[in-house]
Amino acid sequence: MRLPSTAHTSRPWRIHEIAGDFQLEDVWALPTPGGPDDLHYLVQQITSGTNDKAGVPSPVYRALFAIRWYLGRLLGWDKDRDGIDSRVRTLRDRLPADLREAPRGPDAVSVPFTSVYQLHDEWAAEAANRTVHAVMHIGWVPAEGGGHRGQLAVMVKPNGLFGAVYMACIKPFRYVGVYPALLRAMGREWQETAAERAAGQRG
Repeated sequence: MRLPSTAHTSRPWRIHEIAGDFQLEDVWALPTPGGPDDLHYLVQQITSGTNDKAGVPSPVYRALFAIRWYLGRLLGWDKDRDGIDSRVRTLRDRLPADLREAPRGPDAVSVPFTSVYQLHDEWAAEAANRTVHAVMHIGWVPAEGGGHRGQLAVMVKPNGLFGAVYMACIKPFRYVGVYPALLRAMGREWQETAAERAAGQRG
């Protein structure tokens, strides 16, 4: 479910301290119910790339990403010179001392996001190409009716007019083909690994 921007901006996330010049694009409630200490399980699921093994992405989702990566190769959008620490500096350079000393967290396997920091209730990762510098923020929040769940926020810093136009063009595709499939995938895998998480908590 898509949420209002205030679901992210009203919370005292540490990401606000280091990404104030980024635009908040989207905020989504994740179908990942759990306990107060379960964020690290969600981060592990996102970064491990196991969603692909589950055959989760829909044909529309797969087609959209195939087109995106094809265009990126064809037009040179994803070259190393346009990435983190090349075209843009990593957000880790902005971290205050306590966050710099905190666990960094894992990098993602199936998507080109590099971890910036990981805390008990939030994780941030970044990616950059010729179009944008993007931040994926996963928070762990109280859920209505009790318990906790994940919350996804996407922040971007477009690369000039080209990046702004690119973000505007892909917006309908994100809402129709990408986010719905991604959230369904995430929810299914979260349910499938419930017993595994429970065993880990008992151990």
